[in-house]
Amino acid sequence: MLPTFLANGGPMIWLILLAGAIALVVFIERVLHCHRAQINSAEFLNGVRNVLKRDNVVEAISICDATPGPVARIVKTAILNREKGRERVREAVEEAGLVEVPMLEEKLNLLATIAQIAPLLGLLGTLVGFMEVFKAIGKEGLYSNFGMLSLGIWQALICAAAGIAVAIPAHAGYNYLVSRINKIVLDMERAAGEIVNIVTENGNGHDKP
Repeated sequence: MLPTFLANGGPMIWLILLAGAIALVVFIERVLHCHRAQINSAEFLNGVRNVLKRDNVVEAISICDATPGPVARIVKTAILNREKGRERVREAVEEAGLVEVPMLEEKLNLLATIAQIAPLLGLLGTLVGFMEVFKAIGKEGLYSNFGMLSLGIWQALICAAAGIAVAIPAHAGYNYLVSRINKIVLDMERAAGEIVNIVTENGNGHDKP
């Protein structure tokens, strides 16, 4: 079936397939990135809290370095700024979060763009196919038959189907990744608020003007 589609889909089918391949690669890469970025933040913060209670800052930083993801990097930022006062710790954590969010959202626009333009590429291929049909009709006139017109019709139908077939999973993949990223950002926000309290409690941080 696939060789038939490729043979009869015209030049636009290759462009649609290329867009689909790019979308698949981006989706897989982002899923793996989100998988590495998402950790059990509650368990991680409990471990950091216990270490800091023993005033073992070096070990706390080592735990952050050994843990992947934005939550660990935000917690490390708070620890490194712990002696600069609560407000400065909060500001440093917010700045770190502003750096992390774009890294999570990287390439999502490309996936969304493919989801939007794939049906348009299919429509363009459909129009090109029907142009071939009318070209054959204009050339052969009353002598044209279905065999002469079938190539253009095939091209039109294949491109339309391929464009939709690429757009549907690309759109679904985009929404899935947005959902995953929103969960990670929520974990970051919770961890940021908690780590500010952890590093500034019991006199660990001193507010400065």
